[in-house]
Amino acid sequence: MGLLIASIVNILTSNIDGAAAYRIPMGLQLSWACVLALGLLVLPETPRYLIKRGHKEAAALSLSRLRRLDITHPALVEELAEIEANHEYELALGPDTYKDIIFGHPHLGRRTLTGCGLQMLQQLTGVNFIMYYGTTFFIGAGVPDPFKISLIIQVINTVSTLPGLMVVESWGRRRLLIIGAIGMAICQLLIAAYATANGGDDLQTQNQILIIFVAIYIFFFAASWGPVVWVVTSEIYPLKVRAKSMSVSTASNWLLNFGIAFGTPFLVDPKGGSSDSTNLGSRVFFVWGAFCIVAIAFVWCMVYETSKISLEQIDEMYERVDHAWNSRRFEPSWSFQQMRDFGFSDSGIPPTEPQLELQPSRSSSSAETSQSDTGASSNAGTSTTTATTNSQDDKMLAQLGHVDFSY
Repeated sequence: MGLLIASIVNILTSNIDGAAAYRIPMGLQLSWACVLALGLLVLPETPRYLIKRGHKEAAALSLSRLRRLDITHPALVEELAEIEANHEYELALGPDTYKDIIFGHPHLGRRTLTGCGLQMLQQLTGVNFIMYYGTTFFIGAGVPDPFKISLIIQVINTVSTLPGLMVVESWGRRRLLIIGAIGMAICQLLIAAYATANGGDDLQTQNQILIIFVAIYIFFFAASWGPVVWVVTSEIYPLKVRAKSMSVSTASNWLLNFGIAFGTPFLVDPKGGSSDSTNLGSRVFFVWGAFCIVAIAFVWCMVYETSKISLEQIDEMYERVDHAWNSRRFEPSWSFQQMRDFGFSDSGIPPTEPQLELQPSRSSSSAETSQSDTGASSNAGTSTTTATTNSQDDKMLAQLGHVDFSY
Protein backbone atom coordinates (compact mmCIF):
# COMPACT_ATOMS: atom_id res chain seq x y z
CA MET A 1 0.00 0.00 0.00
CA GLY A 2 2.86 2.37 0.80
CA LEU A 3 4.45 1.77 -2.60
CA LEU A 4 1.10 2.42 -4.29
CA ILE A 5 0.70 5.75 -2.49
CA ALA A 6 4.29 6.64 -3.37
CA SER A 7 3.61 5.94 -7.04
CA ILE A 8 0.53 8.20 -6.97
CA VAL A 9 2.56 10.99 -5.37
CA ASN A 10 5.26 10.56 -8.01
CA ILE A 11 2.71 11.06 -10.79
CA LEU A 12 1.29 14.17 -9.11
CA THR A 13 4.74 15.72 -8.68
CA SER A 14 6.38 14.54 -11.92
CA ASN A 15 5.55 17.75 -13.81
CA ILE A 16 6.56 20.17 -11.06
CA ASP A 17 9.59 22.30 -11.84
CA GLY A 18 12.12 22.94 -9.11
CA ALA A 19 13.06 21.36 -5.79
CA ALA A 20 9.42 20.77 -4.79
CA ALA A 21 9.34 17.78 -7.17
CA TYR A 22 11.44 15.76 -4.71
CA ARG A 23 10.81 17.62 -1.45
CA ILE A 24 7.07 16.85 -1.43
CA PRO A 25 7.53 13.04 -1.71
CA MET A 26 10.26 13.07 0.94
CA GLY A 27 8.13 15.16 3.29
CA LEU A 28 5.22 12.75 2.94
CA GLN A 29 7.55 9.87 3.79
CA LEU A 30 8.39 11.58 7.08
CA SER A 31 4.69 11.86 7.93
CA TRP A 32 4.23 8.09 7.56
CA ALA A 33 7.26 7.53 9.80
CA CYS A 34 5.50 9.59 12.48
CA VAL A 35 2.34 7.49 12.09
CA LEU A 36 4.42 4.32 12.50
CA ALA A 37 6.11 5.67 15.62
CA LEU A 38 2.74 6.56 17.19
CA GLY A 39 1.34 3.15 16.29
CA LEU A 40 4.19 1.42 18.09
CA LEU A 41 3.11 3.13 21.30
CA VAL A 42 -0.28 1.34 21.25
CA LEU A 43 0.88 -1.93 19.67
CA PRO A 44 -0.04 -4.84 22.00
CA GLU A 45 2.70 -7.22 23.10
CA THR A 46 2.58 -10.86 22.03
CA PRO A 47 1.59 -13.58 24.53
CA ARG A 48 4.98 -15.28 24.20
CA TYR A 49 6.84 -12.05 24.98
CA LEU A 50 4.65 -11.44 28.04
CA ILE A 51 5.24 -15.00 29.29
CA LYS A 52 8.96 -14.41 28.80
CA ARG A 53 8.68 -11.31 31.00
CA GLY A 54 6.71 -13.16 33.66
CA HIS A 55 3.33 -11.43 33.06
CA LYS A 56 1.03 -14.46 32.82
CA GLU A 57 -2.22 -12.53 33.31
CA ALA A 58 -1.31 -10.01 30.62
CA ALA A 59 -0.30 -12.89 28.32
CA ALA A 60 -3.71 -14.53 28.83
CA LEU A 61 -5.45 -11.26 28.01
CA SER A 62 -3.31 -10.73 24.89
CA LEU A 63 -3.99 -14.28 23.68
CA SER A 64 -7.70 -13.77 24.34
CA ARG A 65 -7.68 -10.71 22.08
CA LEU A 66 -5.78 -12.53 19.35
CA ARG A 67 -8.00 -15.63 19.38
CA ARG A 68 -11.22 -13.69 20.12
CA LEU A 69 -12.04 -16.16 22.87
CA ASP A 70 -12.97 -15.69 26.51
CA ILE A 71 -9.98 -15.75 28.83
CA THR A 72 -11.40 -18.86 30.53
CA HIS A 73 -12.04 -20.80 27.31
CA PRO A 74 -10.49 -24.31 27.54
CA ALA A 75 -8.69 -24.00 24.18
CA LEU A 76 -7.15 -20.70 25.21
CA VAL A 77 -6.10 -22.01 28.63
CA GLU A 78 -4.48 -25.04 26.97
CA GLU A 79 -2.58 -22.91 24.45
CA LEU A 80 -1.35 -20.56 27.16
CA ALA A 81 -0.16 -23.54 29.22
CA GLU A 82 1.71 -24.83 26.17
CA ILE A 83 3.43 -21.47 25.65
CA GLU A 84 4.38 -21.31 29.33
CA ALA A 85 5.70 -24.88 29.37
CA ASN A 86 7.76 -24.21 26.25
CA HIS A 87 9.24 -21.07 27.80
CA GLU A 88 10.21 -22.89 31.00
CA TYR A 89 11.84 -25.60 28.91
CA GLU A 90 13.90 -23.04 27.00
CA LEU A 91 14.92 -21.30 30.23
CA ALA A 92 16.29 -24.63 31.48
CA LEU A 93 18.66 -24.69 28.48
CA GLY A 94 20.50 -21.57 29.69
CA PRO A 95 20.92 -17.99 28.38
CA ASP A 96 20.88 -17.23 24.67
CA THR A 97 23.77 -15.71 22.71
CA TYR A 98 24.50 -14.98 19.06
CA LYS A 99 26.64 -18.11 19.09
CA ASP A 100 23.50 -20.15 19.74
CA ILE A 101 21.86 -19.09 16.47
CA ILE A 102 24.67 -20.91 14.64
CA PHE A 103 25.65 -23.79 16.93
CA GLY A 104 22.46 -24.22 18.97
CA HIS A 105 20.03 -27.13 18.86
CA PRO A 106 17.89 -28.35 17.31
CA HIS A 107 19.62 -27.34 14.07
CA LEU A 108 19.59 -23.58 14.74
CA GLY A 109 22.43 -23.07 12.26
CA ARG A 110 20.33 -24.57 9.48
CA ARG A 111 17.36 -22.46 10.51
CA THR A 112 19.42 -19.27 10.57
CA LEU A 113 20.81 -20.09 7.13
CA THR A 114 17.25 -20.71 5.90
CA GLY A 115 16.02 -17.35 7.19
CA CYS A 116 19.00 -15.39 5.82
CA GLY A 117 18.86 -17.22 2.50
CA LEU A 118 15.16 -16.50 2.04
CA GLN A 119 15.59 -12.82 2.86
CA MET A 120 18.51 -12.45 0.46
CA LEU A 121 16.81 -14.34 -2.35
CA GLN A 122 13.70 -12.20 -1.89
CA GLN A 123 15.84 -9.22 -2.92
CA LEU A 124 17.73 -11.11 -5.63
CA THR A 125 14.49 -11.96 -7.44
CA GLY A 126 14.78 -8.40 -8.76
CA VAL A 127 11.65 -6.95 -7.20
CA ASN A 128 13.36 -3.80 -5.98
CA PHE A 129 14.86 -3.28 -9.41
CA ILE A 130 11.27 -2.71 -10.52
CA MET A 131 10.19 -0.85 -7.38
CA TYR A 132 13.19 1.48 -7.22
CA TYR A 133 14.21 1.93 -10.84
CA GLY A 134 11.11 0.83 -12.75
CA THR A 135 10.20 4.30 -13.98
CA THR A 136 13.78 5.11 -15.01
CA PHE A 137 14.16 1.73 -16.71
CA PHE A 138 10.91 2.14 -18.64
CA ILE A 139 12.04 5.57 -19.83
CA GLY A 140 15.34 4.10 -21.04
CA ALA A 141 13.51 1.26 -22.78
CA GLY A 142 11.32 3.74 -24.65
CA VAL A 143 8.08 2.77 -22.90
CA PRO A 144 5.40 5.48 -23.24
CA ASP A 145 3.87 6.87 -20.02
CA PRO A 146 6.40 5.24 -17.65
CA PHE A 147 4.82 6.84 -14.55
CA LYS A 148 1.43 5.41 -15.45
CA ILE A 149 2.94 1.97 -16.05
CA SER A 150 4.62 2.12 -12.63
CA LEU A 151 1.28 3.02 -11.03
CA ILE A 152 -0.41 0.03 -12.69
CA ILE A 153 2.35 -2.26 -11.44
CA GLN A 154 1.92 -0.95 -7.89
CA VAL A 155 -1.83 -1.57 -8.07
CA ILE A 156 -1.12 -5.17 -9.15
CA ASN A 157 1.42 -5.49 -6.34
CA THR A 158 -1.12 -4.37 -3.73
CA VAL A 159 -4.08 -6.45 -4.97
CA SER A 160 -2.05 -9.61 -5.62
CA THR A 161 -1.11 -9.93 -1.97
CA LEU A 162 -4.66 -11.09 -1.16
CA PRO A 163 -4.58 -14.43 -3.08
CA GLY A 164 -1.36 -15.37 -1.31
CA LEU A 165 -2.86 -14.70 2.10
CA MET A 166 -5.89 -16.82 1.21
CA VAL A 167 -3.93 -19.95 0.21
CA VAL A 168 -0.83 -19.75 2.43
CA GLU A 169 -2.33 -22.22 4.93
CA SER A 170 -4.09 -24.59 2.52
CA TRP A 171 -1.22 -24.75 0.00
CA GLY A 172 1.56 -24.47 2.55
CA ARG A 173 4.62 -22.23 2.64
CA ARG A 174 6.88 -24.46 0.55
CA ARG A 175 4.46 -24.97 -2.33
CA LEU A 176 3.54 -21.28 -2.51
CA LEU A 177 7.20 -20.20 -2.52
CA ILE A 178 8.14 -22.74 -5.20
CA ILE A 179 5.20 -21.87 -7.46
CA GLY A 180 5.95 -18.17 -7.03
CA ALA A 181 9.63 -18.63 -7.90
CA ILE A 182 8.75 -20.72 -10.98
CA GLY A 183 6.32 -18.05 -12.20
CA MET A 184 8.83 -15.24 -11.64
CA ALA A 185 11.62 -17.15 -13.39
CA ILE A 186 9.50 -17.86 -16.47
CA CYS A 187 8.39 -14.23 -16.79
CA GLN A 188 11.87 -12.76 -16.42
CA LEU A 189 13.61 -15.23 -18.69
CA LEU A 190 10.98 -14.65 -21.40
CA ILE A 191 11.53 -10.87 -21.21
CA ALA A 192 15.30 -11.25 -21.44
CA ALA A 193 15.20 -13.91 -24.17
CA TYR A 194 12.86 -11.94 -26.42
CA ALA A 195 14.83 -8.72 -25.97
CA THR A 196 18.08 -10.51 -26.82
CA ALA A 197 16.63 -12.27 -29.88
CA ASN A 198 14.80 -9.18 -31.12
CA GLY A 199 17.67 -6.75 -30.73
CA GLY A 200 16.55 -3.23 -31.58
CA ASP A 201 13.84 -4.27 -34.04
CA ASP A 202 10.11 -3.94 -33.40
CA LEU A 203 10.52 -1.88 -30.24
CA GLN A 204 6.76 -1.56 -29.75
CA THR A 205 6.21 -5.33 -29.46
CA GLN A 206 9.22 -5.64 -27.20
CA ASN A 207 7.84 -2.98 -24.84
CA GLN A 208 4.43 -4.67 -24.79
CA ILE A 209 6.04 -7.98 -23.80
CA LEU A 210 8.12 -6.16 -21.18
CA ILE A 211 5.10 -4.53 -19.56
CA ILE A 212 2.87 -7.62 -19.68
CA PHE A 213 5.40 -10.02 -18.19
CA VAL A 214 6.66 -7.54 -15.59
CA ALA A 215 3.05 -7.23 -14.43
CA ILE A 216 2.68 -11.03 -14.25
CA TYR A 217 6.02 -11.27 -12.46
CA ILE A 218 4.84 -8.77 -9.84
CA PHE A 219 1.66 -10.82 -9.36
CA PHE A 220 3.69 -13.96 -8.59
CA PHE A 221 6.01 -12.06 -6.25
CA ALA A 222 3.26 -10.29 -4.31
CA ALA A 223 1.29 -13.52 -3.89
CA SER A 224 4.26 -15.57 -2.68
CA TRP A 225 7.74 -14.24 -1.93
CA GLY A 226 6.54 -10.83 -0.78
CA PRO A 227 4.57 -11.90 2.32
CA VAL A 228 5.46 -15.58 2.78
CA VAL A 229 9.20 -15.03 3.33
CA TRP A 230 8.38 -12.92 6.39
CA VAL A 231 5.90 -15.56 7.59
CA VAL A 232 8.49 -18.34 7.39
CA THR A 233 11.29 -16.38 9.05
CA SER A 234 8.99 -15.44 11.93
CA GLU A 235 8.03 -19.10 12.52
CA ILE A 236 11.18 -21.20 12.24
CA TYR A 237 13.08 -19.83 15.25
CA PRO A 238 12.43 -20.93 18.86
CA LEU A 239 11.41 -18.28 21.36
CA LYS A 240 14.78 -18.36 23.10
CA VAL A 241 16.75 -17.00 20.11
CA ARG A 242 13.93 -15.55 18.01
CA ALA A 243 14.89 -11.90 18.51
CA LYS A 244 18.56 -12.47 17.65
CA SER A 245 17.81 -14.75 14.70
CA MET A 246 15.27 -12.33 13.27
CA SER A 247 17.74 -9.46 13.61
CA VAL A 248 20.34 -11.36 11.58
CA SER A 249 17.91 -12.48 8.85
CA THR A 250 16.40 -8.99 8.55
CA ALA A 251 19.90 -7.49 8.36
CA SER A 252 20.67 -9.82 5.42
CA ASN A 253 17.53 -8.53 3.68
CA TRP A 254 18.59 -4.90 4.02
CA LEU A 255 22.18 -5.69 3.07
CA LEU A 256 21.05 -7.11 -0.27
CA ASN A 257 18.50 -4.31 -0.59
CA PHE A 258 21.33 -1.79 -0.37
CA GLY A 259 23.54 -3.81 -2.72
CA ILE A 260 20.87 -3.98 -5.43
CA ALA A 261 19.92 -0.31 -5.04
CA PHE A 262 23.59 0.68 -5.31
CA GLY A 263 24.59 -1.70 -8.09
CA THR A 264 21.62 -1.45 -10.43
CA PRO A 265 22.71 1.85 -12.07
CA PHE A 266 25.95 0.14 -13.09
CA LEU A 267 24.03 -2.75 -14.67
CA VAL A 268 21.48 -0.66 -16.54
CA ASP A 269 22.96 2.59 -17.82
CA PRO A 270 21.45 3.51 -21.19
CA LYS A 271 23.56 6.68 -21.41
CA GLY A 272 26.86 4.96 -20.62
CA GLY A 273 27.76 7.73 -18.23
CA SER A 274 30.44 5.75 -16.39
CA SER A 275 33.36 3.71 -17.64
CA ASP A 276 32.55 1.09 -15.00
CA SER A 277 28.92 0.73 -16.07
CA THR A 278 27.26 -1.38 -18.72
CA ASN A 279 23.89 -1.27 -20.39
CA LEU A 280 22.34 -4.70 -20.10
CA GLY A 281 18.90 -3.30 -20.85
CA SER A 282 16.22 -5.98 -20.68
CA ARG A 283 18.96 -8.62 -20.51
CA VAL A 284 19.30 -7.77 -16.82
CA PHE A 285 16.28 -10.03 -16.36
CA PHE A 286 18.58 -12.98 -17.11
CA VAL A 287 20.28 -12.16 -13.80
CA TRP A 288 17.06 -11.98 -11.79
CA GLY A 289 15.62 -15.05 -13.53
CA ALA A 290 18.72 -17.08 -12.68
CA PHE A 291 18.35 -16.18 -9.01
CA CYS A 292 14.69 -17.24 -9.15
CA ILE A 293 15.87 -20.69 -10.29
CA VAL A 294 18.32 -20.74 -7.37
CA ALA A 295 15.39 -19.81 -5.12
CA ILE A 296 13.41 -22.86 -6.29
CA ALA A 297 16.27 -25.19 -5.36
CA PHE A 298 16.83 -23.41 -2.05
CA VAL A 299 13.19 -23.72 -0.97
CA TRP A 300 13.08 -27.39 -1.96
CA CYS A 301 16.22 -28.26 0.01
CA MET A 302 16.08 -25.88 2.99
CA VAL A 303 12.58 -24.63 3.81
CA TYR A 304 10.54 -26.82 6.16
CA GLU A 305 6.75 -26.75 5.97
CA THR A 306 5.53 -24.88 9.05
CA SER A 307 1.82 -24.53 8.27
CA LYS A 308 -0.81 -26.07 10.55
CA ILE A 309 1.57 -26.72 13.45
CA SER A 310 2.29 -24.57 16.48
CA LEU A 311 5.52 -22.66 16.99
CA GLU A 312 6.37 -24.98 19.88
CA GLN A 313 6.07 -28.09 17.66
CA ILE A 314 8.45 -26.75 15.00
CA ASP A 315 11.40 -27.72 17.22
CA GLU A 316 10.24 -31.33 17.16
CA MET A 317 9.94 -31.21 13.36
CA TYR A 318 13.54 -30.02 12.96
CA GLU A 319 14.65 -32.74 15.39
CA ARG A 320 12.81 -35.63 13.72
CA VAL A 321 12.69 -34.70 10.01
CA ASP A 322 16.05 -35.00 8.23
CA HIS A 323 15.17 -33.35 4.93
CA ALA A 324 12.96 -30.35 4.17
CA TRP A 325 11.11 -32.13 1.35
CA ASN A 326 9.82 -34.67 3.89
CA SER A 327 8.44 -32.03 6.26
CA ARG A 328 4.93 -32.01 4.75
CA ARG A 329 4.38 -35.52 6.14
CA PHE A 330 5.37 -34.50 9.67
CA GLU A 331 2.80 -35.06 12.41
CA PRO A 332 3.60 -33.75 15.91
CA SER A 333 3.53 -36.46 18.54
CA TRP A 334 3.86 -34.40 21.74
CA SER A 335 3.75 -30.96 23.26
CA PHE A 336 5.63 -29.35 26.11
CA GLN A 337 2.46 -29.41 28.19
CA GLN A 338 2.14 -33.15 27.63
CA MET A 339 5.78 -33.63 28.62
CA ARG A 340 5.10 -31.84 31.89
CA ASP A 341 1.96 -33.94 32.48
CA PHE A 342 3.96 -37.14 31.97
CA GLY A 343 6.55 -36.09 34.54
CA PHE A 344 9.38 -34.74 32.35
CA SER A 345 11.40 -31.96 33.95
CA ASP A 346 11.61 -28.50 32.33
CA SER A 347 15.06 -29.39 30.99
CA GLY A 348 13.67 -32.45 29.20
CA ILE A 349 14.91 -35.09 31.68
CA PRO A 350 12.51 -38.05 31.50
CA PRO A 351 10.79 -39.40 34.60
CA THR A 352 11.80 -42.66 36.24
CA GLU A 353 10.34 -45.94 35.04
CA PRO A 354 7.78 -46.26 37.87
CA GLN A 355 6.45 -42.81 37.00
CA LEU A 356 6.14 -43.73 33.34
CA GLU A 357 4.23 -46.88 34.22
CA LEU A 358 2.05 -45.23 36.84
CA GLN A 359 -0.84 -44.12 34.67
CA PRO A 360 -1.22 -47.32 32.64
CA SER A 361 -1.10 -49.48 35.76
CA ARG A 362 -3.62 -47.22 37.49
CA SER A 363 -5.93 -47.65 34.50
CA SER A 364 -5.54 -51.41 34.69
CA SER A 365 -6.30 -51.33 38.40
CA SER A 366 -9.46 -49.31 37.90
CA ALA A 367 -10.54 -51.75 35.21
CA GLU A 368 -10.18 -54.70 37.57
CA THR A 369 -12.17 -52.90 40.28
CA SER A 370 -14.93 -52.07 37.83
CA GLN A 371 -15.16 -55.68 36.72
CA SER A 372 -15.65 -56.90 40.25
CA ASP A 373 -18.25 -54.29 41.29
CA THR A 374 -20.55 -53.94 38.28
CA GLY A 375 -22.72 -56.16 36.13
CA ALA A 376 -21.94 -57.73 32.78
CA SER A 377 -23.14 -54.78 30.67
CA SER A 378 -21.11 -52.28 32.74
CA ASN A 379 -18.08 -54.52 32.48
CA ALA A 380 -18.16 -54.36 28.69
CA GLY A 381 -18.39 -50.55 28.55
CA THR A 382 -15.72 -50.00 31.19
CA SER A 383 -13.34 -52.49 29.61
CA THR A 384 -13.72 -50.79 26.24
CA THR A 385 -13.04 -47.35 27.73
CA THR A 386 -10.05 -48.62 29.71
CA ALA A 387 -8.58 -50.39 26.70
CA THR A 388 -8.89 -47.22 24.65
CA THR A 389 -7.22 -45.16 27.39
CA ASN A 390 -4.46 -47.74 27.76
CA SER A 391 -3.88 -47.76 24.01
CA GLN A 392 -3.66 -43.97 23.84
CA ASP A 393 -1.30 -43.79 26.82
CA ASP A 394 0.96 -46.52 25.44
CA LYS A 395 1.04 -44.78 22.06
CA MET A 396 1.96 -41.45 23.63
CA LEU A 397 4.72 -42.99 25.75
CA ALA A 398 6.12 -44.83 22.74
CA GLN A 399 6.22 -41.62 20.72
CA LEU A 400 7.89 -39.73 23.53
CA GLY A 401 10.51 -42.43 23.77
CA HIS A 402 11.76 -41.67 20.25
CA VAL A 403 12.25 -37.94 20.86
CA ASP A 404 15.75 -36.81 21.83
CA PHE A 405 15.59 -34.15 24.54
CA SER A 406 19.34 -34.05 25.14
CA TYR A 407 19.68 -30.68 23.47
